[in-house]
Amino acid sequence: MKKILPCRIEGALEAPSSKSIMIRAVAAALLSNGKSIILCPSYCDDALAAMECAKALGAKVKASKNKVEIIGGHLVSPKKLDCGESGLCMRMFPPIAALCVGKTVLSAKGTLATRNAGMMEKPLSQLGASCISNGGLPPVTVRGPMKGGRAELDGSDSSQFLTGLLMALPLCSNGSVLIVRNLKSKPYVKMTLEMLRAFGVKVHANAALSKFEIPGRQHYAPRAYSVEGDWSGAAFLLVAGAIAGRVVVKGLSANSFQADRAVLIALKEAGAKVEVSKGTVRVGKGKLSAFEFDATGCPDLFPPLAVLACQCSGTSRIKGATRLAGKESNRASALVSELGIMGAAISVKGDVMEITGTRLSGATVESHGDHRIAMACAVAALASEKGARIRGAECVSKSYPRFFEDLESLRVRK
Repeated sequence: MKKILPCRIEGALEAPSSKSIMIRAVAAALLSNGKSIILCPSYCDDALAAMECAKALGAKVKASKNKVEIIGGHLVSPKKLDCGESGLCMRMFPPIAALCVGKTVLSAKGTLATRNAGMMEKPLSQLGASCISNGGLPPVTVRGPMKGGRAELDGSDSSQFLTGLLMALPLCSNGSVLIVRNLKSKPYVKMTLEMLRAFGVKVHANAALSKFEIPGRQHYAPRAYSVEGDWSGAAFLLVAGAIAGRVVVKGLSANSFQADRAVLIALKEAGAKVEVSKGTVRVGKGKLSAFEFDATGCPDLFPPLAVLACQCSGTSRIKGATRLAGKESNRASALVSELGIMGAAISVKGDVMEITGTRLSGATVESHGDHRIAMACAVAALASEKGARIRGAECVSKSYPRFFEDLESLRVRK
């Protein structure tokens, strides 16, 4: 259990490295014929799971403090892949494993074992491989080799499986065409396309990201790649600055493809003091008022923005709540429950979360095993009357292992 007391914060720190970009870079390095060096790596639990998957698939991985060296290009059938609790690993590595001859079983832990995996079955069969889930859930059994071709898939639940296909299909013997319906997480797909370009792979996508043409028999080019700062994790620090003092976060690219860069829009609309310059974001407390924000394309922003809304006068509305059910927890109900226990006036009506600003009292809350719920409760505690005790707070290691240390470093001591 972690106890967070109310306090004023002030200071500067480096953003954590992006786990989403790190995992994609690990996969690209695995598929490259030669040595790649990943600089500024993330060593969160999900990134560690990705590195273990890469090892099982035949890569040589050497990790040190500031870099990860990966020698790839020689895929082997691993028989088993442990994806841990990483949703991206569970949906990205099946197409990659399907490049191998033979059967691979991909397993999951924690709440990932209850998340949708059935959407991979039909598209992989259309592309020449076999995929069988456990009644729509992990574990997933894949049998290759995948040859390429034409497939259709639904992108309304997640773009992670599409990322896996985009990573794997360039290595197939045949070219491929993907038709994608209802794609919600377009920024994450753009992130994947940028990673492919960086490693020398060509994918032709239309402007709507509904059709992808992928030439086969391509080759990934090994390279040095630096992982940028994580807007998803930094969003909690920036909101902390907006409600409890002043914070400077370094290492954030204003031109990033990361969807959660949109936190800046919400902060400005709410009245926080925001300055952006050359990889550095400064946020300070201002006169906060209610805001409206569409988080359909960046659902990971719901937890920090719900906390921000608690400190705004009036009623804020955040759209996209239906996208929260398939996360590490049902985040909509978890936020309503835990912030509500702390005194928030919060509810969900259809696809919209409504929060009316009020002073939070504080309480003992549950993380629900969800890193973003734990971080949200911690930031909310800073501007509460009594603070919060967070059960299961160690789950932040999934994406941001040093979160509580970083937060503590910002505390202003009297």
